[in-house]
Amino acid sequence: MLRRLSKPIRTIVRWQLGATVALALIAGVAAGGAAGISAAAGGLVSVAAGLAAAWVAARSSAKSAGGVLLGALRAEAVRIGLALFLLWLVLANVGGVVVTALLGSFVVTMIIFSMAFFVRDY
Repeated sequence: MLRRLSKPIRTIVRWQLGATVALALIAGVAAGGAAGISAAAGGLVSVAAGLAAAWVAARSSAKSAGGVLLGALRAEAVRIGLALFLLWLVLANVGGVVVTALLGSFVVTMIIFSMAFFVRDY
């Protein structure tokens, strides 16, 4: 799936996955295995939401500025909605979640996703 996405999205997803691994290792060493797993889950929630948003944006066939804006807003709504749903799913169904590690990793990787705008497409 990543080969079909634009270079900025592929780059950002790689950065997100790298940050997720690093944060999971740091949390695991600092606070134990449950914190490491929680940090990994937080990062993966963000990655999944970002990929869903990229997929929705790629399916948009806008031909006007208004259409492009509507497509971008739709993709952002999908990203936020899916992220909230997945966070709720993890918090409601996984026992022993370390909330600070989960949310910390989630926030860092969501911020990384917002940097896609700055990645060159060549």
